[in-house]
Amino acid sequence: MQFPRHIRDWCPGKRRSSIRFGAVTAGAAWLCAVAAGIGVAAADAPFYANTFEKVPSAAALTDIGRALFFDESLSASGKMACASCHDPARAFGPPDDSPVQRGGSDGRRLGMRAVPSLMYAQNVPPFTEHYFDDEGDDGIDQGPAGGRTWDGRVQSAHDQARLPLLSPFEMANASADAVVARVQRAAYAAQFRETFGDQVFDDKALAFKAVLMALETFQQSPAEFYPYSSKYDAWLRHETSLSGEEMRGLAAFNDPAKGNCARCHPSAVRNGAFPQFTDFGYAAVGAPRNPGVPANSDRRYYDLGLCGPLRTDLADRKEYCGLFRTPSLRNAAARRVYFHNGVFHRLADVVRFYAERDTQPQKWYPRGPGGITMKFDDLPAQYRGNLDTQPPFDRVPGAAPALSEADIKDIVAFLNTLTDGYELQAPARGAAPPNPASN
Repeated sequence: MQFPRHIRDWCPGKRRSSIRFGAVTAGAAWLCAVAAGIGVAAADAPFYANTFEKVPSAAALTDIGRALFFDESLSASGKMACASCHDPARAFGPPDDSPVQRGGSDGRRLGMRAVPSLMYAQNVPPFTEHYFDDEGDDGIDQGPAGGRTWDGRVQSAHDQARLPLLSPFEMANASADAVVARVQRAAYAAQFRETFGDQVFDDKALAFKAVLMALETFQQSPAEFYPYSSKYDAWLRHETSLSGEEMRGLAAFNDPAKGNCARCHPSAVRNGAFPQFTDFGYAAVGAPRNPGVPANSDRRYYDLGLCGPLRTDLADRKEYCGLFRTPSLRNAAARRVYFHNGVFHRLADVVRFYAERDTQPQKWYPRGPGGITMKFDDLPAQYRGNLDTQPPFDRVPGAAPALSEADIKDIVAFLNTLTDGYELQAPARGAAPPNPASN
C-alpha cells in the first residue's frame, strides 16, 4: 500500500536534512499509524504503528480524544482535565490571569510556568539544536528550533499529552497504568473498546498508547485547533480590508527599524501557506521576574528555559540559558498572561516592554539598594550575553524607543486581527480589494 509523499514525509521518524513546516491534516496521525504498521510486529513497532485489534478511524480517534481532553476524572484529584488549563474559550490557553495554574493530587499544587496555547501547533517540528532552513539559505545554522512546551523538551503532541497526565503538579497520576484504570471506569470506556478493540484494556501499555494517540489526533482537528478564521486570514484571502490603524500596525510589526516583530513571528504567506506567526526558534528577551510565580519566592531559583530546570539534557549548554521558544502570536489577544512566567496581563504592556526594555528599564524592573534599577532581574549575570540585542533591543537608557505610543497602539490593533472567529462584513461599495502580496 503506497501513501502520498507528503504524508510519508511528515510521519515522525523520517530522516531529513532539515525541517519543513508543512500543514498536517486532521487524520495524519492515523495515516502514519497505518503506514508505519504495515508488516510491523507489535513488540517492535514504533508509536505510530497500528498495533490495535482494530484500525481506528481518524473520526473515532478524534471523538475519543475530545472525551479524554475534557474528562476531569483522568486526574488524581478528580478535578482537573486537560481543558482546565487549556481553555477552548481562551484559544486553548490559560483560563484566567493567574501566572501559573493549580493541580497535583489535591488540586492545590501550583505550577512553574504560564500555560501555552495548544492552537496552531499542528506543524511544530521536533527539537533540533541546528536548524537549517531548506526554503531559504540552507547554509546558515539558525540554532535551536522546534519542540513543544516553553523549553522544547517534548517532541510530539502525544508526548505533550503524556506530560500533564503524569506531572506531579498537573494531573498527578502515579503511572500510565493509573491513567488507563481511570479510562476503563469512564463513561466512554465502551466507546474506547469499540474504537481500539474489545481487548484493548488487557494490555495496559497498549491502552495508554491509545489514550495518547487519541489526544494527539483530537489536537489536530482543524476546526478547533487551526481554523485560520481570523480577520487577518480573511484579509489574506482578499475577503476583507484592514483598517488604517491595523495596516499601520502591520507595517510597524514588519518594519526592521520599528517593531521588527516579523523577524521571529513571520507574518507573510510563504509558498502558499498562511503564516504561523512563529519561527519555532528560541530567544532570551529578559522578561522581568514575576513574584506571582511561587517558585520565585526562592531567590536562588531561576527558570532558565532551554538549560533547565524542567529540561535537563541541555543543562551544561550555558549559551542556551534564558532562552524560551517563540510562541505563535495567533489568538494572542485572547490570553490574559504573557511570557513564560505570566508577568504581563495586557498585550499593550508586552509591546511596550519590547520598545522600552533598554530605553526605560526603570519602568519594567525593580530597584535595588541605592535605587539602582535591577535590569534583567530574572536572569543571572553570567547568562546575560544570551539576551536578544537586535532591534528594538538595540538602544540605551534615555534614547528614544523604536516604537512610539501610536505605534504600540497600532500594533496591538493589528494583533487583535489574529483572533479566530472573525465574521465577514459586507464590503463597502467601491472599496479597493486588499493586497496581501504587499505584506
